[in-house]
Formats: sequence, structure tokens, C-alpha cells
Amino acid sequence: MKNLIHPTAIISPNARLGENVEVGPFTVVHDHVQIGSGTRIDGFCELGYPTLLADGLPLIIGCESLIRSHSIFYQGSTFGDGLIAGHQVTVREKTIAGKGFQIGTLGDIQGSCEIGHYVKTQSSVTIGQKSKIGNFVWMFPGVLLTNDPNPPSNDIQGVTLEDYVVAGVKATFLPGVRIGKGSFIAAHSLVGQDMPEDSLVSGLPAKRLCKASDMRLKSDVRVRAYPWRKRFVRGYPESIVEKWANGLELFEF
Repeated sequence: MKNLIHPTAIISPNARLGENVEVGPFTVVHDHVQIGSGTRIDGFCELGYPTLLADGLPLIIGCESLIRSHSIFYQGSTFGDGLIAGHQVTVREKTIAGKGFQIGTLGDIQGSCEIGHYVKTQSSVTIGQKSKIGNFVWMFPGVLLTNDPNPPSNDIQGVTLEDYVVAGVKATFLPGVRIGKGSFIAAHSLVGQDMPEDSLVSGLPAKRLCKASDMRLKSDVRVRAYPWRKRFVRGYPESIVEKWANGLELFEF
């Protein structure tokens, strides 16, 4: 199928578009942009915003992606297939993200971040520079990953969230902290120290209360809430759900 480009869109002749790409009204696609097949870019977006900080690297958007209106992606980042971005998203340079990344409305990624596969962030999440996020991580509205222990300074220390971490509404992570695999961070927590795998973390300042796997569903206390993948699979590919059902966690994406 042919690409469907709105007549008001501005597409650089140096940009590379796959097949069946849709570009909405008043969207600008700069040089050094590669857009995968089957992707839809809504109106009033800007892709490949030029910056010297990108060191000449292209912006790469994977196949079957969706970027909603009024979003801006700087030059120099790479996103795997199935990217979904809400409205008014900002992504700075040198971010590398895997497949199935979801960025909620008003999401802000400050650049030079490493993001795994099937990470889901909801509205107004801010991911500071040099953050490292594993696979299958959830970040709910208003989560903040900071990176400067003595602002303003050049001493940038990114937050690390390992695989399967869940960060509740408006949880804040201070520079350089590492949260272990499968941990749950309660809403409004202020996390200033590393947490081991499978931690239930809550408070201001946050403390480890117990294992996350000790938590039970409020609706049925007979059911363990975590690991969440044993009870919640909506929106994930069948191939991954099948592996979870067989107790597998290490995938080749």
C-alpha cells in the first residue's frame, strides 16, 4: 500500500519511510529519520528535531508504531516495533528502547536512556537522563526518575529499574538508586536507596516493608498479587504469555 501523507505535512526528502505509513496534518519529519512500515504519525508532531547532541545519529521508529498528536522526538533515538506514544510526548536524543514501548500522554524522556521491551508508562511520567529500565516495567501516572544528586551539576546518576518492577502513582526515585527485579513501589513513595529483588517499598522516605510476593489481592486474599505476570497478561503477545505460563522469563526478542 502507498503511504498516506496529509498535504500539510512536511517530509524531508532525506527521510526514509516504510510502506503504508500515515502522516497527519502539519507534522514535520526532518532529515535523519527512519519510520518503519505500518506506522501512523498523527497531526502536529515533529520527528527528528535537529540537535548536535545526537552526534549525527538518526531517529529510528520501528514498524507498526503509533505516535499521537503534538509529540516531538529528537534526532538520535531508536525505538523497536510497536511503539505507542500518547499526546504531547517529548523524547530527547540517544534513547534506545525495545519492542512494545508505551509512553503515556505528557511523557518526558530526557535522553541517553536505555529502555527494555514492553515497558509501559502512563501519563506525565518523567524519565531522567541515563536511566536504565529493564523489560516489562510499569510506571503509573506521575512517576519521576531523577538524576542529579546536587542540582545543578554535571554529576548525572541515572535510576535503574530492573525487570518487572512496578512503580505506583507519583513515586519519585532519587539519583542513582537501583530497584531489584519484581519489586513494587507504592504510590507517593520517595525512594532514596537501593532495594533488593522482590521488595514491597513504601513511605517518605521509602523503606522495604516485606517481599512483594507476600502481597495479596484486595479482591481475593487467597491470590498473590505478585509476581503480577501470573495474574495479568492483557496486551502482551501470546508468545510471551505462553512463556510466562511455562515459568520462563528469559526471552530472545
